[in-house]
Amino acid sequence: MSILTAAPPRDAVTGDPARLRRALGSFATGVTVVTVGGAVPRGMTANSFTSVSLDPALVLLCVGNDAVMNRVLAEADTFAVSVLGAGQEDVSRHFADRSRPLGAAQFDAVDWLPGRTTAAPVIAGAAAHFECARWRTYDGGDHTIHVGRVLDLEELPGREPLVFHGGRFRQVVPQPVARPVPQPGGRR
Repeated sequence: MSILTAAPPRDAVTGDPARLRRALGSFATGVTVVTVGGAVPRGMTANSFTSVSLDPALVLLCVGNDAVMNRVLAEADTFAVSVLGAGQEDVSRHFADRSRPLGAAQFDAVDWLPGRTTAAPVIAGAAAHFECARWRTYDGGDHTIHVGRVLDLEELPGREPLVFHGGRFRQVVPQPVARPVPQPGGRR
């Protein structure tokens, strides 16, 4: 008796990348601009950014293997991540535009300053900045996972973040503070 094997079923996820992208878009993310300084600085919008560890302080970002920034990060010792604040949609769009100028000229359209520790450009008015040393990289399919050790950070307390959800920028709306409900007879 022979054993017949059927071809494995086509993976419903990889068979429909648009469906996967839509489903992943249901997860709200912050929006960042990742930058590398030096003689030919570079910036890129990224929303695949997260904390990894508090001790040591590590963050990660995922960059498409075909992106220029992937090669730039692989060659750089340091980089910076600016967590964009509400109202900085234009900055996000600028660094997502593949037709923007190269090198230092791409920073002419935005307010920025050199990072205190790495001198990599950081975006003025951002909710937070992280300056990092390259720590590790990992294969992530069609992306590379870049892990950085945080060398320095700066935050603007109370600054609302820029949020991306369902293919659109969104705003965080604080929930109203709950007030105690008065009880009959003046008791609470």
